[in-house]
Amino acid sequence: MKLRLSLFALAAVLAGSAFASEKDAKELAVKVARGKYLVHTSACMDCHTPLKMGANGPEPDMSRLLSGHPQDVRVPPAPAVAENSFWNVIAGATMTAWIGPWGTSFTANLTPDPDTGLGNWTERDFRETIRTGRHMGRGRPVLPPMPIPVYQNFTDDDLGAIFAYLRTIPAVKNRVPEPLPPAAAKASR
Repeated sequence: MKLRLSLFALAAVLAGSAFASEKDAKELAVKVARGKYLVHTSACMDCHTPLKMGANGPEPDMSRLLSGHPQDVRVPPAPAVAENSFWNVIAGATMTAWIGPWGTSFTANLTPDPDTGLGNWTERDFRETIRTGRHMGRGRPVLPPMPIPVYQNFTDDDLGAIFAYLRTIPAVKNRVPEPLPPAAAKASR
């Protein structure tokens, strides 16, 4: 009798666990789908996925989806831009390197690669980066053209969904260069 009761209890626990796991899996799938929608409609790919030349001009290099500025692309000296000119921002051909009054910034690797991307980040690290405009919520400032003031309007649920989606894309090993200060950007001109 005790054996039957124990087996029944074990079966009930396992059935409950399976139901909870199935429910959790469905909730995660909905969260990831929402994150994918937000990434694709909020222009994340416009800067974080490098462009390459295609038959009809520049197109996203989907083999480098959301991997940021390619480590193998050398950034040549920028052309001179007059001080206080209307034209004071320059973007590289890949749309992943930007020069402006802040210096030179390179778009980050958002893939789940543990060495060069967000693989070791937590959802909290990601959320705090957006909320504070600082790398991991406490490091260097996140530089233009990243629209931090716009993205700070995302809810915590939105940011969690974006992060969940980013965890599902292929990891791309791509070490993005550190930003260059304004003096270094001017010297490269």
